Formats: sequence, C-alpha cells, structure tokens
Amino acid sequence: MGKYDDIIDLPHHISASRPQMPMLDRAAQFMPFRALTGYEDAVHETARLTEERVELTEDEKALLDTKLQRLADRLDSHPQVTLTWFRPDKRKTGGAYVTTTGQIRKIDDFEGVLILLGGERILIEDILDIQLTAP
Repeated sequence: MGKYDDIIDLPHHISASRPQMPMLDRAAQFMPFRALTGYEDAVHETARLTEERVELTEDEKALLDTKLQRLADRLDSHPQVTLTWFRPDKRKTGGAYVTTTGQIRKIDDFEGVLILLGGERILIEDILDIQLTAP
C-alpha cells in the first residue's frame, strides 16, 4: 500500500467562499525569483573587452610632434586629417582605439587638445597617429 493511497482518489477541493485564482496568476507564483538584480549586466560589463593604451617610442613621439607642427603651420586652411587615438573607457580600465576624420580648427597647447571644426576635442597625448589628407 502506497503512502497516499487513502487520499489519491478524493475529489479536488474547491472553496465555496473564495473565487478560484486565474491561471495566469497561478503561473506567476512559479516564475523564477531574481534576487540579484543587475547581476547579468555586471557579468556582461566584465566580459566586455577593452584595449590597453600603447606607449609610443621616442621616435614615434618625435614623428607625431613633426606632424603636429605641420598641422600648426597650415592651421589657417583648416587641414583635413585622419586621427587614430585612444578613447579611455568610462567604466573600466583600458579603452579603444578609434579613427576620426575631420578638419582641424585649433591646436590648444595650453590644454593639450586638438579641436576639430565640429567641436570634438581630442587630447594630444591620446593621439597615436595623424594622417594629413590632400591639401
């Protein structure tokens, strides 16, 4: 004889004083509980890859300085350039190297930034390479 043989064939109890719960509400009782809200976002953020900043050699720095000087000499004509520069990540260490093409409006030596005609400001210390476009 089984443990529940005495009650297995009894009819299902239905309350006379309380309404029956809708199926959708019954199903919600068994949905997974998410105690760690934000956990999945944290896992995705940790898995997101960033690059390390490349340290330029003295020769590369000298070449970059020469290119900046050429830019400064042609600043009145707003030369078009393609810049490869390091954009630091706002949430974690590292960042990404991006390429931006635009016309130079100003080189601000005091703040150490290169300002494009569109208003974008790029720190000179973040620049990896400068390619001058046709005059």
